[in-house]
Amino acid sequence: MAGYNVAVVGVTGMVGQTFIKVLQERSFPVKGWKLLASSRSTGKKISINGQDYAVEEARPESFEGIDFAFFSAGGDVSLQLAPEAVKRGTVVIDNSSAFRMDPEVPLVVPEVNPEAVQSHKGLLANPNCSTIQMVVALQPLHLAAGLKRVVVATYQSVSGAGREAVDELVAQSRAVLDKKTAMPKERIPYKNAAKQYQIAFNMVPHIDVFDEDDYTKEEMKMIRETRKIMNLPDLPITATTVRVPVFNGHSEAVNVELKNPLSSEDARRLLSEFPGIIVLDNPSELSYPMPVYTEGRDEVFVGRIRTDHSVPYGLNMWVVADNIRKGAVTNSIQIAELLL
Repeated sequence: MAGYNVAVVGVTGMVGQTFIKVLQERSFPVKGWKLLASSRSTGKKISINGQDYAVEEARPESFEGIDFAFFSAGGDVSLQLAPEAVKRGTVVIDNSSAFRMDPEVPLVVPEVNPEAVQSHKGLLANPNCSTIQMVVALQPLHLAAGLKRVVVATYQSVSGAGREAVDELVAQSRAVLDKKTAMPKERIPYKNAAKQYQIAFNMVPHIDVFDEDDYTKEEMKMIRETRKIMNLPDLPITATTVRVPVFNGHSEAVNVELKNPLSSEDARRLLSEFPGIIVLDNPSELSYPMPVYTEGRDEVFVGRIRTDHSVPYGLNMWVVADNIRKGAVTNSIQIAELLL
């Protein structure tokens, strides 16, 4: 059988499980599977096409004979094991933030900068989930009229914080509806934070740790990664990232100031013609993107496209995508497909 030996690191998590599903959906040419996780998961069985595979502990030697490795086990694991995999001839596509801003590592969104894969040295980085969907929507506008400034506010689902955060939202919602005051609070704004907050029926304007100038790390990721992916190192861009009580699907209110005129009608057309985008934008029929429409989908949905009259050449739009699929898994697999 022709194909490639593929490893999934962090296979027992939400993203890892979705990797197996989407690799099969996209008919990625897998010859052999290696399922890797921490020692806590060693021996667990995962069924793929009716065959059971045992989860193994991820070690440097795990990557002998592996062609592609998809990492989704966190930055510490990536820093430790990704270079070891590359040494053994494996092409690594890493989902953590460990290597994204390394100038030697391509940071790739295939609809935006596919040519970046050509410079890889065995390691490629998948961007932040919120960055991916935004740059897909920005690219056709930039190509047509040039970006002058970008302002984004995100409304990010709890699945971005992992399976435990999803479970916590369920438990908290039940507690609130049952009029109970006791509820689990361990994952929002992030695990081991000095304070933990209720996310059920609430919104928390804080994702990841605070970084420079009182921006969060998540906000700075969006700023820095967008500049790198779009090759616009001086692009004025600012972000506010918010966790909302939605299970899956990130939403973004994106305000764009352009260098040249572009009508909302032309923007709508350009976006609808761009690969990987579905425009859902008909106010007269109350039609616009929402997270429930994007779950299980790989496209970026764009709507509420309208002129911003407060600047000479401005547009507003609403951008929604499945953060586990396009925001992590599908984009990573698309990167690997560019290399086949």
